[in-house]
Formats: sequence, C-alpha cells, structure tokens
Amino acid sequence: MKLKQVLGTVAISAITTLAVVWGYGRFLKQDSMYAGQQPGAVPGNYKYAGLTDGNTPPATVDFTIPSQAALPAVVHIKTKTNAKQVTNNLPRIQRQSPFSDFFDDDMFNQLFGGGRMNVIPEQRASGSGVIISDDGFIVTNNHVVQNADEITVTLNNKKTYKAKVIGSDPSYDLSVIKIEATALPYLLYGNSDDVKIGQWVLAIGYPLNLETTVTAGIVSAKARSLGLNKDRTGNPGNAVESFIQTDAAVNMGNSGGALINTDGKLIGINSAIASPTGYYSGYSYAIPVNIAKKVVDDIIKFGTVQRGYLGIAFANAADLTDERKKTEGIPSSAYDGIYATDVPTDGGAYSAGIKKGDRIQKLNGIEINNGGELQEQVSRYKPGDKVTVTVLRNEKPLNFTVTLKNKAGNYDIVKTDTEMDMLGADLLTLDPKKAKEYGVSGGVIVKKIKDGVLNDQTRMKDSFVILKVNNKDVKNVAELKAALSSEKSITISGFYPGYDGLYEYPITLGE
Repeated sequence: MKLKQVLGTVAISAITTLAVVWGYGRFLKQDSMYAGQQPGAVPGNYKYAGLTDGNTPPATVDFTIPSQAALPAVVHIKTKTNAKQVTNNLPRIQRQSPFSDFFDDDMFNQLFGGGRMNVIPEQRASGSGVIISDDGFIVTNNHVVQNADEITVTLNNKKTYKAKVIGSDPSYDLSVIKIEATALPYLLYGNSDDVKIGQWVLAIGYPLNLETTVTAGIVSAKARSLGLNKDRTGNPGNAVESFIQTDAAVNMGNSGGALINTDGKLIGINSAIASPTGYYSGYSYAIPVNIAKKVVDDIIKFGTVQRGYLGIAFANAADLTDERKKTEGIPSSAYDGIYATDVPTDGGAYSAGIKKGDRIQKLNGIEINNGGELQEQVSRYKPGDKVTVTVLRNEKPLNFTVTLKNKAGNYDIVKTDTEMDMLGADLLTLDPKKAKEYGVSGGVIVKKIKDGVLNDQTRMKDSFVILKVNNKDVKNVAELKAALSSEKSITISGFYPGYDGLYEYPITLGE
C-alpha cells in the first residue's frame, strides 16, 4: 500500500510538472506575440534590404585604403584679396555752394567730404579643392575663390602653385581653377545617383587651416535644399541645390574639399555645414558629383554653364496651405510631391502641354519627390536637349517631351558675360528724354545693386547714372560692356539724378 501511495505521488507530481511547463511555455509564446511579431516571419523591409536567408551586414569597413587613394588629390587653397579704396560718397541735396566760384564741383567734393575714401583692408582666407585632371584642373566652391586677387594652391606633398580662375557659377556654388603642372594625382568621378542613405562616406579637406584631415560619417539624407545659393544677381530663385547630407565632421576650410565613398571615388564637393556657431555641430552638406561634373565640363568647354530650363515654377505640396492649393488647382488632399504652380507661355513645358496644377512624377524615368531632385535632374541637361516629363493629371499619368530652353528663352549656346555679371546690378540704358532733361548725351542707369563688385567695393546707391568708364563716354549698356572688357582696374564716373556733383567709383574686376 505504501508503494502504491509513493507511485501515485510521483505520477501526480510528474503530471503537475508537465502541466506547469506546458502552461508556462504557452504563456511565454503568447507574451512574445504581443508586439505582433510571428516566429520565423520576416518583414518586407528586411527582405528589401537583403538581410534574409542568412545574409548579414558587411564587416566593418577599413577606411585606410580609400583615404590613401584620395589624399594626394585634395589640395589646400589660400586666397588673398588686396586692400581696396572705396568712395564714401553719399548723394547730397542739390544746393548752391559758396565755393562754387573758386572750385569746380569735383574739387569741392574732394575737399569737403564728397570724395572722401575708405579703405577695405587686405583679406586672406582658405579652403579646399579637388584635382580632377592630371594637367591641373581643380574644382572648388565659388565662395572659396570669389573676388580673390591671388590664389595659391598647396598640394598634399607641400608643393605650391599659383592658380587662376577658369570660370565660376554662384548658382551652383562651384568654380574651376587651374595650376600649371603635369602628371598630377586626381580623383575619379563616382556616381552620386548610386549614393544610398546610411552608407559610409569620407570628407577630406583642410579645416581650420590644419593639414589634410579625413573624417568619416554616413549619408543621412539626399536632395536637401537649404536656400544658401544665389545667382550672380543675388536671386535665390535661380540657384540649384540638391545637397547630400552627411554626419561627417566638416568645418571652415573644408569648403571645396572631397566627399568620397569607400571605393575612394568622388561623390560630392563639401560645401556647407548646419551650425548655430559656425563650427561643425552635426550635419554637413555636399554638392552631388553628378551636378559638379556637368558644371565643370561646361565651364572648361564654354566658359560658362549651359543650363537648360524646364519652364515651370513649382512648389512642394507639403509647403502649401489649403488656400494656396485651391488657387493653384492642386488637390486639397495632396500632402507630398511637387506641383507646377505656374507654366509661362514662353517656356518649353507650356509648348509641350504641361499645365498648372500638374504633379511632376518623373523626369526621363527618374522619380521626382521634391524640388531639389527636380533641380538636380534638370541641371544635367543643356538648352536644346529633350527630356521626358511624367505628370499626374486628374489621377492619370501623362508623358510630355519638353525641349529645354536657356534663360533667354531660346536654344542657343550661352556665352560668358563675366564682366557685366561681376558688377552685380540691374542695368538699363538711359532714356533719351531723360538724358536731355539731365543735360547729358546718354548713360546707363544702375537700377538695383545686388551681390557683386559694386556692392563689395563701393558705396554706390541705386539710381546712379554711369556716364564714363576710365574717362571714356558710355551712352548705353553695349558701350558699358565693351568698356568693362578692356581693363580690370577701372573707374566709373556718373551722377545721381536730383543731386549735385559727379562721383567716381574705382573698382577692380577679377580674373
């Protein structure tokens, strides 16, 4: 009897143990499914990334090899801007001077404040650049060399050269300079279209006047638009921005340096940082190499960028209010994507059939999600090129073939107009009636001063009338253009309507 009791107790204990184990296992299984995950299931995002079937992320990347390949091709650029004298002239209300019988107007102004000069001291700065050919062509940022009177390039091996500017375009913030050398190391172009968010990249340059510096980070975003660039007239509307955003440390002096991938190939030109202090604090931005490559080739071949225009004004749906959407003919439910807000009748898009309110979906088969991506794609083509634009209209996709035009509205190759552009002003030939009223034979009105030489080197005000360049009469815009192209150091003379005296502004035009 005792044996039966013992066996019974053992049996009950065994059954109880099995029950507890089964119940506990079932509880854990239910608890692990609380977040919605099923054992053995793999979400689609993991499959898309290729992390299934035993695949694992690649091993830790060794940055020494791409660094060794790229370092010799990244240069230190130092610039010097000479001291300049600028007039401190301010228009004076017209009145009869008690000295007018003894001094002419020019002498009176010089002696009694009208011709007082200020001096802008010599300025020095530094940045970085990337050698792109063995015969000395270098790409850098426009803001690194803009207005410089002297440019010095120091290679990684400490050899130093004088450089000259071949051409620049502030709309892209890119410039091409050249040194006289041969058999130089240079960087191979990569493909910025292949850049993926999350991939490793290296930034190489000369920050804070240090020697060559390499930093590493990942790509954190693409096609960023920051509103930093402006064209030669100071208009941000014509600028092109589609930055690669990274968290590689970039500081002052890195501008114009290289952003490379782990193959050592150039994928971007470092251009800007996002910082409240002016020093690196988290994000840096690079111009994609596919944009830089087109700009560089155009500058070397034509002297200026051959930029094609699609012929639309656009806006991101996320930036539009409901009222604006209604005005522009955009669906009120639209919360993403890019829409045509205006289609001028003289543009290529209008001729092709694109309408206001169309959503731009693709350009030559490349998906377009924001303004930066659209600018980047269009900037790769020149006037006269045909592109296929896919739009969504009334929920239906439509394809249009658009022939791109230049800024002037035709298909011609754009010729460089460097000297006039460098002035940085809206200019207009003086109306003959006004000229007669002012008692002059002709002239050029400076309607509005923007970014450029006039703003940087003088205190000239809007509405100034140019009469002479280097004491040679200038009666219209064409004569002004001819006069500017003859010399680099010039003196502009003229007057302000309604004010007394002639004023002179000495300026220096760069390379």
